[in-house]
Amino acid sequence: MSTPCPFCNLPAERILAANEHGVVIRDAYPVSPGHSLIISRRHTGSFFDLSAAGRTGLMALLEAEKIQLDEEYQPDAYNIGINDGASAGQTVPHVHIHLIPRYAGDAADPRGGVRWVLPDQAKYWP
Repeated sequence: MSTPCPFCNLPAERILAANEHGVVIRDAYPVSPGHSLIISRRHTGSFFDLSAAGRTGLMALLEAEKIQLDEEYQPDAYNIGINDGASAGQTVPHVHIHLIPRYAGDAADPRGGVRWVLPDQAKYWP
């Protein structure tokens, strides 16, 4: 028996914004204040399996949530990430985009950003 998808039946009180293609929630295990997830309404594992309209709808929610986070948290920057497939670290096989606010000083040396998913390959500068 498989485990039910945690993104397919979200409680209404967790949903911060929505459109016909997706919803926005705050991450239950945030890496920074305001860490949000933009989640497809369509249960599929891969971003690449979404329709063009589905991808566009998620991007509209991503942009709207960025504006909301700017107002609420005033971060200095953002990381945007999609773990697509188990080898990429995806633990919930339902398309979702991480919008992670970043703050000056939250990492000693933030250079490389998402490149650090493979630490041995991340640093390319002297």
